[in-house]
This record gives sequence, structure tokens and C-alpha cells, in this order.
Amino acid sequence: MLKILRYVLSLITLLFASYGVITRDFKFGDSMILFLGLTMLVLGLEEFKKERKVMGGFLLVVCLFSLYVSIEGFLLN
Repeated sequence: MLKILRYVLSLITLLFASYGVITRDFKFGDSMILFLGLTMLVLGLEEFKKERKVMGGFLLVVCLFSLYVSIEGFLLN
């Protein structure tokens, strides 16, 4: 289940990033960072399931930072 969710979130992130690079229109940058944060959350949960607590904790910190940046971006625009 987490593997499928990781692939879906990664694909959505890749699509937002590709759109921004191709059109040079970065209006979806906040959404891309949101989905990137959610991808990091899923990766962190997978690492915790594999008993790799240090890497899982690091990914969760990255997730929280990405979610903070995306929410701040949504609120400021």
C-alpha cells in the first residue's frame, strides 16, 4: 500500500516539476512542495517499518519542513 502511494505521490510531484520547467510558470510550486513533503512522509514511514529509525526520523523532519514551506506559500499568495 505504501509503495503504491509513494509512486503516485512521486509521479504527481514529477508532473508539477516538469510543468514548471517546461513552461517556466512556477504557480504550482507550492503544490509541488506539498506533494514532495507527502512523498517524504511515506518514505519515512517505510523506513520506520524497516527498523531504520535514524533515516525515518530524518525523512519525517524533511517532511515537516516541506509541509511548513508549502503551507506558508499557500498563505502568502
